[in-house]
Amino acid sequence: MRSQDKGISEKQDQAWLFLDQQIQTANAKLFSGLSPVSLALAQLDWALNLMQTPSAQVHLQQLAWKNFYAWVMNAVPIAHSKSEHDSYAQPNSDARFTDPAWQKAPWKNWVDAQHLSEQWWHEATQMRGMRPHSVEQMRFYASKWLDLVSPSNWLASNPQAIEAAIKSNGMSLANGITRAIEDWNKEHHIHNADHALPELKPGKGLAMTPGEVVFRNHLCELIQYSPSTAKVHAEPVLIIPSCIMKYYILDLSASNSMVKWLVSQGHTVYMVSWRNPDQSDALLRMDDYVREGVLANVEFISNAHREKIHLMGYCLGGTFAAMAASILEDQKNIRFFMTKKSINNRYLCSLTLLAAETDFTEPGEMGVLIDDAQVRMLEDMMAAQGFLSGKQMAGSFQFLHSRELVWSNRAKRWLLGEQEIPNDLMVWNTDVTRLPAVMHSQYLRQCFLNNDLATGNFKIDGHPISLGNIQVPIFVVGTTKDHVSPWRSVYKIHSLVSGPVTFILTNGGHNAGIISEPGHHGRHFQSLTTMNQESRWTADEWLEQASVNEGSWWVNWSNWMIEQGSDRQLVARQPKHIPQLGKAPGHYVKVCYAD
Repeated sequence: MRSQDKGISEKQDQAWLFLDQQIQTANAKLFSGLSPVSLALAQLDWALNLMQTPSAQVHLQQLAWKNFYAWVMNAVPIAHSKSEHDSYAQPNSDARFTDPAWQKAPWKNWVDAQHLSEQWWHEATQMRGMRPHSVEQMRFYASKWLDLVSPSNWLASNPQAIEAAIKSNGMSLANGITRAIEDWNKEHHIHNADHALPELKPGKGLAMTPGEVVFRNHLCELIQYSPSTAKVHAEPVLIIPSCIMKYYILDLSASNSMVKWLVSQGHTVYMVSWRNPDQSDALLRMDDYVREGVLANVEFISNAHREKIHLMGYCLGGTFAAMAASILEDQKNIRFFMTKKSINNRYLCSLTLLAAETDFTEPGEMGVLIDDAQVRMLEDMMAAQGFLSGKQMAGSFQFLHSRELVWSNRAKRWLLGEQEIPNDLMVWNTDVTRLPAVMHSQYLRQCFLNNDLATGNFKIDGHPISLGNIQVPIFVVGTTKDHVSPWRSVYKIHSLVSGPVTFILTNGGHNAGIISEPGHHGRHFQSLTTMNQESRWTADEWLEQASVNEGSWWVNWSNWMIEQGSDRQLVARQPKHIPQLGKAPGHYVKVCYAD
């Protein structure tokens, strides 16, 4: 009877757990992937601290009246002298309102009201006594609400839309309605079997650098690119892209392909192409991605070339690469992961990390959406389907940058009736991927919430890893406008590793700063090398000391890798005993899901 009672109890527990998961999944859909618990706690923290801080109440009331008075006086079309209430009128740098039409009445008054509201809410979230996370959340959610009600989003308050409708005799509005219907159909997968635009897709205009798939396992394919020079540098380059994105962000069109450019510089290049997971992959862990996605490929290339390797990782792929490098640099730990010893017992001659975080104490805007309540909701939602879908992941990024990716885009399409001209980056951006449930949960909890990797508490297959083991030279790239991996967060690698670090800070964002091909107009970067932890500068000190360079950092990186190698050049030919499993871009990159 006791065993029967225990069995009944377990079934009841499972039933209640299933109900919990269904509620969390419903909340995720209702609140667009945001945890209502997390949001409510932030609002309660703000409200309670406001209630018990009379000085803040008085200050905010005074600021509201001051801003209202300034707005009214500037809205009245009469001459008046400059006074204190004009101080808010700064040169308009908001990209939504740069058109000259916004500088005329009454539209300018709406713009002023928008900016004054943003100013007031910025002050309102500076509440003494609030938890830092609540401050960030309230400031963030207030900005998203203000972005929603911006006058640029509505026909009656958008002078550009009104002018376009008049000039086109209403055709711009008709086109806008058509675009809105197209977007709605796309959102609900109506007549939208193919995510990518048919004229651009991997193997057709994108990911066109010649190569062969030479290794494949359950998690990834390994592509070796064909040499384009008579001789190649002895040490090959292995690139680990993020599994959050398709690999061909680094092999877009021929004019901006990092892979094609590296091959043209005499490098032998390998690229990992991650498999897009399904429900059967729910239990995959970060351990699997490091072991099967990085270490297995390192060993394959090492056996083929008998040379040390330049290992490079981008975004989450960089986090994986740093974990793998800490194993490869640990002579005690390496025997648990590698079947054969490499040349001179060392696998790597250098490590490169592009927009990759290893210390997550300052994750930027991503941190606003990550706390216990938010992670729990994601975990329950993923438990029901086995993965985080590409649509859900894309929705999170869109919410983070809703002003640019949602509202400004919809204003152009729906109000102005404009049709975007498709390009390679747009197609890649719609080619979304999934993340396995356990792996994503582990990433959020152990990296973002607990910061286990930086503190030496992260384990791969039960073996603790320490980034302090890394002694090979490291080349690290941060970008000035990166909201996914803020450069100051990326910079923290300096305090974690033992080897010399060359840090590059380039202009641009998470993608545009990395896709920085030579000859691209307006590219510039700062660079500086520090030899060991004792000589490291803070991020601000580095910023003052680093030299400024015009052009692309790719050239510096290629030269740096050559310096870290043996300075030997070999006749370009295929290593012996490497199988050919199909032409690049391979099979895994073409797997898409409707989600």
